[in-house]
Amino acid sequence: MRNSRLRLAWIALAGLFLLLAAVPAFSQQCALCYTQAASSGSRMIQALKSGILILIVPPTLGSIGMIFVVYHKRNQVRRTEPGAESRQDW
Repeated sequence: MRNSRLRLAWIALAGLFLLLAAVPAFSQQCALCYTQAASSGSRMIQALKSGILILIVPPTLGSIGMIFVVYHKRNQVRRTEPGAESRQDW
């Protein structure tokens, strides 16, 4: 039990590190998007930021939720006996 929690903590720490290491990649923008956002008003810029969050947050939460479910259900589908497989020859 303690070993699995330690492993999960290391995985979370590695994920956080990868997330923070990718911060320089967020500064790469296409020139058209940059000029359009720069020429628009502050309300448009705020709407653009909100739209980006709306497009990023739900898939991220869904992926994290799916990983959580798969991680906790992994032992229910494992076969423990080597003879439990069917012996069908195709």
